[in-house]
Amino acid sequence: MEVKVWNDKREREMYENFAELYAIIKATEKLEKAYVRDIISLSEYETECQKLIAHFKTLASTLKDNVPSIERFADTYKMDCPSAINRLVTSGVPATVEHCPAAAASATTSAAIVAECVQNFITAMDSLKLNMVAVDQVYPLLSDLFASLNKLGILPPDFEGKIKMKEWISRLSKMGAADELTEQQARQLHFDLESSYNSFMAALPNAGT
Repeated sequence: MEVKVWNDKREREMYENFAELYAIIKATEKLEKAYVRDIISLSEYETECQKLIAHFKTLASTLKDNVPSIERFADTYKMDCPSAINRLVTSGVPATVEHCPAAAASATTSAAIVAECVQNFITAMDSLKLNMVAVDQVYPLLSDLFASLNKLGILPPDFEGKIKMKEWISRLSKMGAADELTEQQARQLHFDLESSYNSFMAALPNAGT
């Protein structure tokens, strides 16, 4: 006797998405453990983690009506994946970006990294001016900016731009990929970007001279 798990095509698709979400969370948990145990290179970890985060955000957006809480989903299926939940939901960026290893680069004050930071600041601000306010449009820009700021050794850990970008990335990670910033949120983000950019320029050696 054949047992039907679903009643129609839509329900079948939902359960298939559930299975994929389950697999992403489990894979992320294994990846985090491999990173902590130093059995995977930093570059391999970061590449794979970024892929998983991107897949997760797309899938979480698709399932937002059926899975309003990822934590509850994990509890329901007894997943016990705290590291994955932290990486996918709370942090939203790879640990290598979040914590920036001290040996990231020897020439951490190079003009190339400064130029990269400036470019990422301007790109993010211009995108908001063009009303590109969907999470899947804003998130990659802020993630790139945060990563480039972490490459620059002259910036302290409590640099305004790092703190604000990390807060925004964390906030966006809790939203669906298709969600959009409200007018007020977009205005605040642009203000934070502009303020951080001015602080960044002031922090550069010989700035303004």
